[in-house]
Amino acid sequence: MGEQLSETVEEAWTHLVRAHHAVLSGVERTLKREGFPPLVWYGCLQELDRAGDGGLRPVALEKSLLLPQYGLSRLLKRIEDAGYIRRLKDPKDARAQTVHITEEGRALCNRIQPVYQAALRNGLGERLEEKQIRKLIKTLNKVL
Repeated sequence: MGEQLSETVEEAWTHLVRAHHAVLSGVERTLKREGFPPLVWYGCLQELDRAGDGGLRPVALEKSLLLPQYGLSRLLKRIEDAGYIRRLKDPKDARAQTVHITEEGRALCNRIQPVYQAALRNGLGERLEEKQIRKLIKTLNKVL
């Protein structure tokens, strides 16, 4: 079967998953309490805002948001129905489409940003010193 997993590695994995869940749950609760849609909507709108006028193909969103294709399709439909994005035929490939943020989507993204940042500050930034956060980034980059 192979080499046995060390208790330290298993403990690190458990703490990583629990920390991720704790911070993510806190951010989601904060957004919900403030009347905003789920975090994945904000992530999608941020990516589209960064993409500019050219928008993004769904496959690019899928990769950046780490969602399966079927999950992304449903997500885009809900966000589009709310008026925050629009899908257009790709001018370079009529079989494909690009996704674009609307002005309403950009406005929502701008309203969510300070609430999201405060939730992250509460869940992570106030619990670790700047030096610890930089070390965490460096450590996690080794895993990535």
